[in-house]
Amino acid sequence: MDIMYGNYMRSMQVYLRTWAGILLFICVTALGSVSICAADAAESNPGRDTYRYFCYQCHGYSGDANTLAASYLAIRPRDFTIQREDSLPRARMFDAVRNGRNGTAMVGFSSVLDDVEIENVVDYIRRSFMTDAPLVEKYHSAENGWMNHDRYSSAYPFVLGTITRDKPWEELDSEEKAGRQLYESACVTCHDQPNSATGTPTWEPRAVSYPREHFSHRLESTDFVSSASPYARHDVATMPANMSDSVKRGMRLYQENCAFCHAADGTARNWIGSFMDPRPRDFTSPDFALLEAPRPLREIIKGGVANSSMPAWRAVLSDDEIDDIIEYMRAAFAGSAVN
Repeated sequence: MDIMYGNYMRSMQVYLRTWAGILLFICVTALGSVSICAADAAESNPGRDTYRYFCYQCHGYSGDANTLAASYLAIRPRDFTIQREDSLPRARMFDAVRNGRNGTAMVGFSSVLDDVEIENVVDYIRRSFMTDAPLVEKYHSAENGWMNHDRYSSAYPFVLGTITRDKPWEELDSEEKAGRQLYESACVTCHDQPNSATGTPTWEPRAVSYPREHFSHRLESTDFVSSASPYARHDVATMPANMSDSVKRGMRLYQENCAFCHAADGTARNWIGSFMDPRPRDFTSPDFALLEAPRPLREIIKGGVANSSMPAWRAVLSDDEIDDIIEYMRAAFAGSAVN
């Protein structure tokens, strides 16, 4: 499980870092007014700009690691606001940013940041979050387009988890009902996390949005509104023509465990698979011959693939379950399929 989790988190960093660039520079204002992104850019700070692009999604705009990503990590990102400069050496922080930290979701950024950029972001963190001076960085601020954010205060208990989302409706008072409705209509997009009495999501935690601006005139079914079709079409499961009991079991197991990286249709051309390096295997490729050799394929699934995001599944799936997955793969990707 540790191996699977580590490899999964490495692949998730690609996803998070990619989305960081999209999310950080969207200027949101509930009043519909134009945000002051231009003014913010005019006051550009290299360390701050790097932090907001690469670090914000896990460590938070205010450095407190109170983020959606952090809520899903077994080892939470560091909360810089409870550190002081003398308790966390600058050299150690530089090494963490440059080389990452094994066993955590903290990856090394030496491939995308040079030493000067790393020094700038480390100094920004130390200066902004690790001193006794009042914290000035705040995401929900007028400077970021959030005018009078306190008008959402009735939703705060559901964001913070002091009221669980699965608390029976009839047990909520009128203010709490209004807060829940506000949370689910306005806040859940960014603050969707396991907020229930059991600690599990109250609905299926499955991605339903895709990156924009991937239009091509060569794609006949592109959605001109969301531009999602180049990825969305690969999240449609392939239905084998021959649906034996083993294939049915294998299809369910494949979609639950393998489709996240290899795509529902086995092509690895889904959103996550497209950003992994090395890319997950395309099971539909004529070059993939292992479907005709179930024994080697079984061992690969059980043991994982070194230097890739393919984890070892032997602690998660039984031999019979792996055999069912292979049966589904052979029927869906090497044989006759409905779609």
